[in-house]
Amino acid sequence: MPNTDSAIRRLRRVVKQTSVNRLRKSKYRAAVKKMEDLIKSGEKDKIKLFFPAFQSILTKVTKTGTINKKTASRKISKISKKISN
Repeated sequence: MPNTDSAIRRLRRVVKQTSVNRLRKSKYRAAVKKMEDLIKSGEKDKIKLFFPAFQSILTKVTKTGTINKKTASRKISKISKKISN
């Protein structure tokens, strides 16, 4: 346990931020999973509707630093390649 007042405040902040990051990462993973399921099912119209939202989710999670920018870029690129084929 932290001893100083500043360390106690920092601990509170870290706990709150950890829960926020968990939510963001969960949202990111769910979006990737949903997109992959749509691709497997082959529903082109649903894929085209969800793809902009998918990009938006990944961009938002990246902007906050929860995942790396290059990771998000790679995921978006890979998915768009699968869609175009």
